[in-house]
Amino acid sequence: MFVFDAAIDWLAHGLLAASWWQIVLYTLVTTHITIASVTIYLHRHQAHRAMDLHAIPSHFFRFWLWLGTGQVTKEWVSIHRKHHAKCETIEDPHSPQAHGIKKVFWEGAELYRAESKNKETMVKYGHGTPNDWLERNLYTRYSWQGVGLMMIIDLALFGVAGLAVWAVQMAWIPVTAAGIINGIGHYWGYRNFEAPDASTNISPWGIMIGGEELHNNHHTYPTSAKFSVKPYEFDIGWIYIRALERVGLASVKKVPPKLQLGSIQPVADEKTLEALIAHRYEVMAGFARELRRAGRAEVELLRAKKADISVLRVANRWLHRDDDKVPATARTQIAQARAEHPVLDKMVTMREELRQMWLSTNASREQLAADLQAWCHRAEESGISALREFSMKLRAARA
Repeated sequence: MFVFDAAIDWLAHGLLAASWWQIVLYTLVTTHITIASVTIYLHRHQAHRAMDLHAIPSHFFRFWLWLGTGQVTKEWVSIHRKHHAKCETIEDPHSPQAHGIKKVFWEGAELYRAESKNKETMVKYGHGTPNDWLERNLYTRYSWQGVGLMMIIDLALFGVAGLAVWAVQMAWIPVTAAGIINGIGHYWGYRNFEAPDASTNISPWGIMIGGEELHNNHHTYPTSAKFSVKPYEFDIGWIYIRALERVGLASVKKVPPKLQLGSIQPVADEKTLEALIAHRYEVMAGFARELRRAGRAEVELLRAKKADISVLRVANRWLHRDDDKVPATARTQIAQARAEHPVLDKMVTMREELRQMWLSTNASREQLAADLQAWCHRAEESGISALREFSMKLRAARA
C-alpha cells in the first residue's frame, strides 16, 4: 500500500513537487537553452564558421542538443549549407518560395528528415563537422536515445506533467526553426537589404528564437556572428556570444561590415568602387531610404492638392525593391507612378544603373570606375537633391 501511494504521489507531483509556474519556467528555460544551442553552436559556429567555440561550451551544446532534439550536427549543418547554396530553388531543402509556405510551415520537420537521408548532401556540405568518438558512438549512433533520456528526466522531476513538458521541448525546434524561420523567414516580414533571396526579418527583437528572427540580415551577411545591424534591433544570441568571448570561451571571426566615410573625393575612383562593392548591400539600403523619403514627399504634395494618392502609396511600397521581387499585382501602379512623378522615375532608373555595377562580370575595374564617375556626375546634375547628396556620400566612401 505504501509503495502504491508513493507511486501515485510521484505521478501527481514528481520528485520536485513543483508548482505550475515552476514547471512553466523550467520549460521556458530548457527550450531557450535549446534555441541558444542551435543558433550559437549549430548555426553560427558549425555551419558558417563565423566564430570559434572552446571545447567546454561546444561539448555542452552538443550534449544538450542530443537531449533536447536528437539532432545530428552533420545533418543540420549540411542541410543548412545547402539551403544557402540553393536558396529559393527547387533544390533548396525548405524554401517556401519553392515548396509553398503551408508545406514548409507545417511539414518543415518532414522536409528536414527527407533531406537528411540524401547522402550526396551529407558528403558535399557536411565537411568540418565533429567526427570524434562521442559523435560516432553516441550522438550520431544513438541520436534518439537522448530525447528518450530527456523524457525520463522530465517524468522523474514532474510526474505525469513531465510528459507535457517533454512534448513542448520536442516541438520547440520543429515549430520555431523548421516552421517559423525556414517558412515565415522567407515569406513575410521586413527587409533591411535586397539580398538575392526572399529572406525577411520576422521581428527586430531576436529573443524567442535566439536572434534567428533577423533572417534577412543573416542571409545578407551569412558569415557574421552578429545578426543585428540596426540600432533598434536586438540579437540575444549575440549577447551570449559576447559573454562567452569575455571569459575566453569563444572567439568571433566576423561581424557585419560597416561602410566608412572619409573626405569627399573630387571624383569617384577605384578605391571608391572597391568600398562600394564591398558594402553594396548597405549602399543600396541607403539609396532605398532616400527613395522612400522622396516617395513620401510626393505623397504629401498630392495630399496638399487633395489629389488621389492611392496609386502612389501602393507604388511606394515597391519602388526601392529589385524588379524580380516586385509582385505582378503592383506593376501597373508602379508604371503609373513613375509616369506621373519624374523625380521617382529618375531615382528608380539610377538605382538600377547603380545596381548593375555590382552585377557586371565582364567590365574591367577601370571601366567600372569610369561608369561610377559618370553615374555620380549624372546624379549631381539631375537637379534632385536626394541624388546629389547620395552621390557626394558615395564619393566619400572608403574601404
